[in-house]
Amino acid sequence: MKVLVIGGAGYIGSHVSRALLDSGHAVAVYDNLYSGCRENIFTDEEFIEGDILDYPLLAATMKKDFDAVIHLAAYKAAGESMIEPEKYSVNNITGSINILNAMSQAHVGYIVFSSSAAVYGEPRYNPIDEKHPQEPLNYYGYTKLQIEGLLSWYDKLKAIKSAALRYFNAAGYDTQGRIRGMEKNPQNLIPVIMEVACGKRSELEIFGSDYATRDGTGVRDYIHVNDLADAHIKALEYITDNKSSLLVNLGSEKGISVKEMIEAVTRICGKNIPCRMTARRPGDSAELYASSQKAFKCLGWKARLSDVDTIVKTTWDVYK
Repeated sequence: MKVLVIGGAGYIGSHVSRALLDSGHAVAVYDNLYSGCRENIFTDEEFIEGDILDYPLLAATMKKDFDAVIHLAAYKAAGESMIEPEKYSVNNITGSINILNAMSQAHVGYIVFSSSAAVYGEPRYNPIDEKHPQEPLNYYGYTKLQIEGLLSWYDKLKAIKSAALRYFNAAGYDTQGRIRGMEKNPQNLIPVIMEVACGKRSELEIFGSDYATRDGTGVRDYIHVNDLADAHIKALEYITDNKSSLLVNLGSEKGISVKEMIEAVTRICGKNIPCRMTARRPGDSAELYASSQKAFKCLGWKARLSDVDTIVKTTWDVYK
């Protein structure tokens, strides 16, 4: 297939693009390089530097006989979304509407959407499955839920089949070392720890140490980015083969606390990580991890590389 990866120069997008190329697909990357890196664009990819808010360029690009779209272009910092909801409304929601309208105009019938398990909000139980109520705690999660609603309507009205993949924290780097571009201004835990380990930051802020968890710090579900890339390929194959839409969680089905992640980095990298405890952030939950039983049933997918040692080692191989 010929696939347009929107956000394909970014952290997750570059791994998805590499997996598509490895699977024999033709790939074009559409990215504004806001958080993506030119060095993450492979020589066997077509590259269009563009923004999803630039509808004329997006629509013209979409007419290049693409079979499918993978959509990873979104602002993703939960804390920032609570301070600047306008930014997230325009880019995440309006940008996604532009993508769907351009697809409809060009008769592109399939899209895989990088959603988020942030749509669930405070967990009523763990691991969270797809039947869990969707009550986002932060505006970022709200935008993802709204986009899922758009996908459902465009399926009904325009027959665009979609796969919405809900997951929490992408982590690690390509196990073969082919992707080296680091995230710009990261706000997720692991790259921030790595910047402390490298001396780029002086310390790590831990947002909340009094949660009702095993060590007082937040517990999250981390999935190795190669596992995520594999899931995107399998989801694309599912919707094209079955001509039907899909919504699934992707999870490691276990959680790692902030303190446990710091301990793993210290052990594997041999670096001390200075820390400072600060107040909880609005919109953060105590403990979140997802069930991936439906993904295994529908896609034959499960997290195979998402142990903490592989995540930390492959990340350190890039940052060191």
